[in-house]
Amino acid sequence: MLFRDSRESENVEDRRGEGGGGGFGFGGRSIGIGTVVLALVAAYFGIDPRVVLNTASVAPPPAHTQRAEPRPPAEDKLAHFASQVLADTEDTWGEIFRAGGGQYQDPRLVLYTGATRSGCGVGQAAMGPFYCPADRKVYLDLSFFNELERRFRAPGDFAQAYVIAHEVGHHVQNLLGISEKVQRARERMSERQANQLSVRVELQADCFAGVWANHADRARHVLEQGDVEEALAAATAIGDDQLQRQTQGRVMPDSFTHGSSAQRVRWFRTGLEQGNLKACDTFKVANP
Repeated sequence: MLFRDSRESENVEDRRGEGGGGGFGFGGRSIGIGTVVLALVAAYFGIDPRVVLNTASVAPPPAHTQRAEPRPPAEDKLAHFASQVLADTEDTWGEIFRAGGGQYQDPRLVLYTGATRSGCGVGQAAMGPFYCPADRKVYLDLSFFNELERRFRAPGDFAQAYVIAHEVGHHVQNLLGISEKVQRARERMSERQANQLSVRVELQADCFAGVWANHADRARHVLEQGDVEEALAAATAIGDDQLQRQTQGRVMPDSFTHGSSAQRVRWFRTGLEQGNLKACDTFKVANP
């Protein structure tokens, strides 16, 4: 991506190196995928599953904090890049909201190491990036970008930007009142229906990430050759079918909570090509 000397966001909380925020568990509760796949669902993009399932428990704050050893330059480079991506999403969504007669409220990005407290409970690196609607913050342990490259085989700076843009997409859903409506609807649904609704939520966040990329590139020419392919590779790697095939050896569509690889690619590409929020209404199509 071509950010060069682009500004960094002022809405970044750097908690890297602080003491962990304690532990948590899911209490044995599953969402129909089984314990192994549930852990994987929590380990990649999307709203913290504990928030969706109302299982989050707020742990007590750490008794003390401790600064870690000086961070390697590569990690600080990632932090700089993440801050630039967040700043660009602020500019882009601010323009989109103003054009629609609204006002965008910036989220905050929390960079942490290992574990940290959030408004939705204690976040851990094993969960991967997540958005907490209670405090309107995106939580990211930068080590996830290494996982993205090694485990998911989706390297590249635009794949990393897609991760952040997807979480910011959940923030946009929160501002638009979509998250609240979805949560209320889930309370009246069966597990299978709730899973299907979760898929639509995640696919819309993918589409919103594409909308950001469309507007950012038209306004500031940030995309380079190969960037789109990086994002599509990331979307493919973390599809529910791909992860289930790797961990279970079989695919169980009724248990999907984030969408198949094909669905995630389709909706990111829809947002990228059309650049229109209306094109991202995953709730009205029969088969998203």
